[in-house]
Amino acid sequence: MTNIQDILLDKKLYLFELDDVLFPKKDYLLQIYYLFAQFVEFTEGRPIAADMVNFMKEVYMEQGEDAVYEATKDHFKFDKDYRENFERLKVNGHLPLKLYLYIEIKLLFASIIERGAKIAILTKGNPAMQLNKLKHIDWQGFDRDVRIYFSDELNFRNIEPFSYIALENQINETDLIFIEDNLTKL
Repeated sequence: MTNIQDILLDKKLYLFELDDVLFPKKDYLLQIYYLFAQFVEFTEGRPIAADMVNFMKEVYMEQGEDAVYEATKDHFKFDKDYRENFERLKVNGHLPLKLYLYIEIKLLFASIIERGAKIAILTKGNPAMQLNKLKHIDWQGFDRDVRIYFSDELNFRNIEPFSYIALENQINETDLIFIEDNLTKL
């Protein structure tokens, strides 16, 4: 693992990706799977929620996020197609538990703030889903004055994200750094 101090270059703005950088994405998805399993159990009147959550977790770990719904539908033989409900939960689900920042990120945030630099989020993916994740993070006060940017929105508007963010924050592009990899893997 790289020492966090090695990342602390003399920058004025630190941009972070969200999933698997600030917190483990699986922490979000597993809670969505729990909510979905509860919904299906209630709707179908079958006591399958616990088994379904375990099954969904196993499929996610072995085959990835994209395989979860179809495998679950086939395995549990749903009476109806619940894909729309599943996707809606992924975007808008109210999580039962908070999402927690990686320890390395908290340490890095503290160092950045101590130096007087800024923190911002630049995340890809469905902006509504990413915003939902952000609102469920236990920020422990680190979210003060954090700006959030959605790469998909900026790209859709033909705006180059880094130059736009630098201009908006009145800095040069060389004064920002984008951290898009999990610090525990560096």
